[in-house]
Amino acid sequence: MQGYEELMQFVEEENVEFIRLAFFDVFGKQKNIAVMSGELERAVRWGVSIDGSAIAGFDADVRSDLFLKPDLSTISIVPWRPSDSRVCRIFCNVVYPDGTPFEADSRYILRRAVQDAAEQGIRVKFASEMEFYVFRKDAQGQVTSTPIDRAGYMDVEPLDAGENLRRDICFALLDMGISPESSHHERGPGQMEIDFRYSDPLTAADNTSTVKWAVRSICAADGCAADFSPKPIPDAPGSGMHLNISVHSEDGIDHTDAFMAGILKYIRDITLFLNPMEQSYARLGRMEAPRYVSWAVQNRSQLIRVPADPSGRRRIELRSPDPKANPYLAFALLIRAGMNGIEHHLTLPSPLDVNLYTADPVLMRGLDQLPGSLQEAVQIAQESDLVRKNVPGTCLEAYVRRTSR
Repeated sequence: MQGYEELMQFVEEENVEFIRLAFFDVFGKQKNIAVMSGELERAVRWGVSIDGSAIAGFDADVRSDLFLKPDLSTISIVPWRPSDSRVCRIFCNVVYPDGTPFEADSRYILRRAVQDAAEQGIRVKFASEMEFYVFRKDAQGQVTSTPIDRAGYMDVEPLDAGENLRRDICFALLDMGISPESSHHERGPGQMEIDFRYSDPLTAADNTSTVKWAVRSICAADGCAADFSPKPIPDAPGSGMHLNISVHSEDGIDHTDAFMAGILKYIRDITLFLNPMEQSYARLGRMEAPRYVSWAVQNRSQLIRVPADPSGRRRIELRSPDPKANPYLAFALLIRAGMNGIEHHLTLPSPLDVNLYTADPVLMRGLDQLPGSLQEAVQIAQESDLVRKNVPGTCLEAYVRRTSR
């Protein structure tokens, strides 16, 4: 059994007693079932059964027996748990009893998109910039609406009360095999940002999910609460999940422009999965969050910007997604949109070298806009050929049902 011996050696050397087998519902919410180390061989060989009918968006009422098959490459110690009888986490693939991949498993949806792009000679890498707020708790342990500080962009202690918290988070992530590139205080009171290096899409999505879990856990242990919602304070900056994307091809041709053109063409279709809450649309168009479907070099008022890079490397930064997005679905749909641009040789429109937050509205006439509400985003997604082709019907229906509540 390839990898099993290495797994058991890791478990023994690290004194692991509990293994969290982790997976995700269609909204990107992490779930897990824990097994003792003595059950690992069974889990690896046969998988561990779960009730698919109880997981949001799986809609497995008839064939409800699903199985978690551990992806052994994703094993990691959970560093905020006790050092005696340690806990580790392994991401899992969701399969039917016969081993066939379960269609609504968003890790599987992303793997398919990556594989299809690779067959066309294209590799895509992602790096996320995660923004979040941290709020105080009261004497009863309930989360308040009071941020942990009133600091601003890149302030330092004592104004920045999150410096030690970010340090603890970054050290924990390093212990889990994730290398933060930088961290700092953001513009809002109690608002933080941690940025990460480029990875292949599946690793980047796994890391993004791990980061949210680690941040919430470490904040809770410190007596405060992390909030990844896109607009937790109405009159303060929203939290985004800016995505840096680079495109690499076997033929040596730079396909970045065509990939970007594909994203611009389909961004309205997939916004539901990049901005999945009603609160998401209170963020868009305000305080450095984009509204218009446009691009430019360096300009942070645009949906897509091409950042300056003294090394000469070329990448794009998509500024609309927020941290509530399921990264597996988001990355998969961005790959699909970009690949459509490459396959159909789409041409970029001219860059818009103006500040869209202060420009004369006359200049914006005729520009497409991102959906203005969750309901509009749902309607556009339901009518999209790209979405219907690449998102299982049960997944899309789950997003629609959540919207109608």
